[in-house]
Amino acid sequence: MSKPLSDHDRKKQISVRGLAGVENVADLKKNFNRHLHFTLVKDRNVSTKRDYYFALAHTVRDHLVGRWIRTQQSYYEKDPKRVYYISLEFYMGRTLQNTMVNLALENACDEAVYQLGLDMEELQEMEEDAGLGNGGLGRLAACFLDSMASLGLAAYGYGIRYEFGIFNQKISNGWQVEEADDWLRYGNPWEKARPEYMRPVHFYGRTEHHPDGVKWVDTQVVLALPYDTPVPGYRNNIVNTMRLWSAKAPCEFNLKDFNVGGYIQAVLDRNLAENISRVLYPNDNFFEGKELRLKQEYFVVAATLQDIIRRFKASKFGSRDIVRTDFSSLPDKVAIQLNDTHPALAIPELMRVLVDEEKLPWEKAWDICNKTCAYTNHTVLPEALERWPIDLFQTLLPRHLEIIYEINRRHMERVSSLYPGDVDRMRRMSLIEEGGQKRVNMAHLCIVGSHAVNGVARIHSDILKATVFKDFYEMDPHKFQNKTNGITPRRWLVMCNPGLAEVIAERIGEDFIRDLDQLKKLRNFVNDEAFIRDIAKVKQENKLKFAVHLEEHYKVKINPNSMFDVQVKRIHEYKRQLLNCLHIITFYNRIKKQPNKQWTPRTIMIGGKAAPGYHTAKMIIRLITAIGEVVNNDPVVGDRLKVIFLENYRVTLAEKAIPASDLSEQISTAGTEASGTGNMKFMLNGALTIGTMDGANVEMAEEAGDGNLFIFGMRVEDVDAMDAKGYNASEYYNRIPELKQAIDQIAGGFFSPKQPDLFKDIVNMLMHHDRFKVFADYEDYIKCQEKVSALYMKPKEWTKKVIHNIAGSGKFSSDRTISQYAREIWGVEPTLEKLAEIKVKKNKINVKINT
Repeated sequence: MSKPLSDHDRKKQISVRGLAGVENVADLKKNFNRHLHFTLVKDRNVSTKRDYYFALAHTVRDHLVGRWIRTQQSYYEKDPKRVYYISLEFYMGRTLQNTMVNLALENACDEAVYQLGLDMEELQEMEEDAGLGNGGLGRLAACFLDSMASLGLAAYGYGIRYEFGIFNQKISNGWQVEEADDWLRYGNPWEKARPEYMRPVHFYGRTEHHPDGVKWVDTQVVLALPYDTPVPGYRNNIVNTMRLWSAKAPCEFNLKDFNVGGYIQAVLDRNLAENISRVLYPNDNFFEGKELRLKQEYFVVAATLQDIIRRFKASKFGSRDIVRTDFSSLPDKVAIQLNDTHPALAIPELMRVLVDEEKLPWEKAWDICNKTCAYTNHTVLPEALERWPIDLFQTLLPRHLEIIYEINRRHMERVSSLYPGDVDRMRRMSLIEEGGQKRVNMAHLCIVGSHAVNGVARIHSDILKATVFKDFYEMDPHKFQNKTNGITPRRWLVMCNPGLAEVIAERIGEDFIRDLDQLKKLRNFVNDEAFIRDIAKVKQENKLKFAVHLEEHYKVKINPNSMFDVQVKRIHEYKRQLLNCLHIITFYNRIKKQPNKQWTPRTIMIGGKAAPGYHTAKMIIRLITAIGEVVNNDPVVGDRLKVIFLENYRVTLAEKAIPASDLSEQISTAGTEASGTGNMKFMLNGALTIGTMDGANVEMAEEAGDGNLFIFGMRVEDVDAMDAKGYNASEYYNRIPELKQAIDQIAGGFFSPKQPDLFKDIVNMLMHHDRFKVFADYEDYIKCQEKVSALYMKPKEWTKKVIHNIAGSGKFSSDRTISQYAREIWGVEPTLEKLAEIKVKKNKINVKINT
């Protein structure tokens, strides 16, 4: 059980964690017991830890409800422009502690729970992660929701309520094994089903062209049932909504076709419709053209657009009737942001609604559509770009295919009038790719259908304009923007690293939580002995705590004085976990060669999930675990080097690992990682970065000062030059003895004595068709790691660099990112004003409710 805070600790923690007033605490205890009794129907004799978690969750949720209703009511009254962030992924993690932080309830809840004889941390560990995302793209959406609420935007996150999120990863005999993530098994206290807003979504069928317009007929209908989750802003009384759709079969589903005896089968077949929201596709940066996935993409878009249009028509001050029929004001009242091409069908769907249902002329509808939609690109990897076969479209969404053909016809007309006779340019820019089988290029659809297109870091946006979308940039340069990604400092500093948030607040106050640029003030303390000591102390405490967690889970003894060297992200060839492996093997070989030398001890941790169908990624995991088996059991090495594969990396594990890290590995081949956001979390939490000039690393080096990151390797220009002349791996293999030794060990079964050829595929890839040029950066990487080790032996100099990094991380707040989207794309103005608190008369809450 956690001990109560000492008076000194209590004073220290009041600022960031909120006040534990006596009435507040008494109130929370009363409501906790009420929920245990009335909501969970339990008493203290038979309650389980999970019951206590649910009672606490409901108690905290009660504090959201009044603000939630009041926020939505104020939007209804003020009728602001609304922002709709549509994403197939929202990687939310846990909600309880984040809600307590944003509502300033943390101290009061801690105290109440303590007085009830319970342990807050144990209760928090009962909550399941909402793992409705794969990695960066889904977590970015979650950070954006936090920032949009904290900046007072009338914003909504729209997505799918997957019954099964990203799989749970188990490591068995060194291999990844996937198991289903049944996160809703015990219920979700944070969501509220809204069956009154159920919407029909149509699939299949055919089109009929009549003089008065086009009809899409003989369709199969699936119902979209919305579940709303509150999204609280940081201490501003605003609570926005994330609305996730779940698929339901209509009551008459299949029954009309089966009056003769097939009744049971007809009812069982309802599952087919409801499978749409069953499971998240576990691919990161990879396109798998499956029909079910296309159904998911249309499902979220069709349901969301009905909601957007209903709200647009209905919201006018003081009236519930449908009042707005003039769609020309849609772009003044609605902004739609497409998170990658996954919701690209919003463009033809909006056209279908405007032209077929609302009977607008094409030109007018297209103008509205264009001004309303904007597109964020997240990757330049060709295998990640969505290109849907036309025959699949024809079957599933025949009307949308017709609309896409018409968009393309007009687009091609414009291209040929601007570039007469340039047929190759027309071929390159078409939305329809000819060839083996015809495909729809969804990125091209998004660019043509949007008024703004952005990359997610400066270097990425430049690469888009220079290469992948060069033709489109030449034709419409005004469309292209950059919006460098960011992370929410609420979850990624205040919540996961309260010790650090506190030592910062002691020096510069707590306004940095809303305005992260204020961290610049810490530059004044870079030579302050007491501050240096405090920063180092917080890091050491975080490491000790994480070491305890690791020893419980992995049964390896951790040296807490070793450098915690961490690479956590999805397993992918372009992220180059293999380069990390080669450093581990090289370091191991050096210790073995000179066992009596003073080596800087390291605990190297690598974590992340591999897509279940990605063979190479799964082999990379097996290699990491195999290296660990050898290294961790070698008595010559002792505690100077340990290798740990962090199982089931997810939001909640990131919140534990990142504050405890000393070194952050961001080592993708230059030009492949669009931005990265883990890199920013490490920077904010006092780790130093070893990385290539890729993604946001470039801007991180700019903000912290070049000398305060460990930058190595080829730049984008070098990679391009090497592509032109050809990359020859064996040249490096033959020239660099330590590299040759490492590869020969992997190939010869040194790490897999029972199956000597276990890693032949990896070796073969590295030697003969490595698209990401691991060997080309090996030498510089090893040299750079030597500099890291040398600096780590000078703790004070190390910590000064840490302070420069924290002080330079203000730019990477998602508040800054969202302010830029708001002003430069959506045409809305962020505000730090609070919403007036709701006055609740005893037993009488007087509010109009409108969603």
